[in-house]
Amino acid sequence: MDKPRYKKGLVILMHAAAWILLFSLPTLLRPAENQKEPPKPETVNATMHFIAARFTDLLLIGFFYLNAGVLMVKLFFRKKYLLYVLLVLGCFVVFTLLSWLVVRELTFNSSFSHTLRKHVPFATFVMLFILACSIAYKTIKDKIVSDKLASEKQNENLKTELSLLRSQVNPHFMFNVLNNMVALARKQSDLLEPSLIKLSSLMRYMLYETGEQKVSLEKETEYLQSYIDLQLQRFGKKLTVNVNFKTADKYYEIDPMLLIPFVENAFKHGTGLMEQAQIDITLSALNNTLFFNVTNNYDPASQEIKDDASGIGLANVQRRLELLYTHQHQLDISRKGHTFSVSLQIQLDQ
Repeated sequence: MDKPRYKKGLVILMHAAAWILLFSLPTLLRPAENQKEPPKPETVNATMHFIAARFTDLLLIGFFYLNAGVLMVKLFFRKKYLLYVLLVLGCFVVFTLLSWLVVRELTFNSSFSHTLRKHVPFATFVMLFILACSIAYKTIKDKIVSDKLASEKQNENLKTELSLLRSQVNPHFMFNVLNNMVALARKQSDLLEPSLIKLSSLMRYMLYETGEQKVSLEKETEYLQSYIDLQLQRFGKKLTVNVNFKTADKYYEIDPMLLIPFVENAFKHGTGLMEQAQIDITLSALNNTLFFNVTNNYDPASQEIKDDASGIGLANVQRRLELLYTHQHQLDISRKGHTFSVSLQIQLDQ
């Protein structure tokens, strides 16, 4: 079934149910008649009375939608208040006369002045009630539509921002990896070929997996491991890397390339001229929570000359976390002595 048609049909059904309930209230709330009392001889024909009541109901329904769909849109919202008030008063007069004439003719009540005098206050009260309902309906409906449009606009803006942030990850990452390849080529290292194979697997992941909104945590972990292996081929025994990736207790999904900037940052700033350079990386997923920790040592006294792209990785991932896992993550970054550590917890969807 076409979804828009289904929604439109559901709205029509809800409106019909609301009108039926509203016009049934006088009957439902009417006190029970005393069965011992004989029927009054002047009781009018029930069928004619029913027809007159339904005709009056149709007039009220027509005024409700006329005000909400035409008068408020064409006049009130365009600040043509005087014309709006005049037309509403005109609707009051037309409804009062038509409803009175129909009741008079169908119920065979010929007392013109007496019936009209009684009918005007009642008709005015009913019309004021329907007018208030119409204004409230139009106001609430417009507010819902406005909020929906604002929400859709915000979502589109967030999607655009996330796409831009994700697109920034790949060039930044590739820049660092290609620098590694250049270093191996200069050394004419035998590790260049396996490094290129690792790089091709990483590029395959970035091309075919990161286009999805979510990837499995297992694939993201494999990607991290491939990156770490690629870096170890470059540094060899100059760097100690302790990796502990525990098997998740369930199947989880995560935004692609969300964790790599932390690892990349550790290799960038936790190596160099330091003695006994060491990086510790742990990852586990338990009870719908991801625990990810990266620790590396660094020299706070070193004055490293940074390029223009320095720091884009961490700033990028922090913004992505704010957008994707609002109130569902905790990120702690600390520097103590010669140790830089990152601790991240994320509430994951199953």
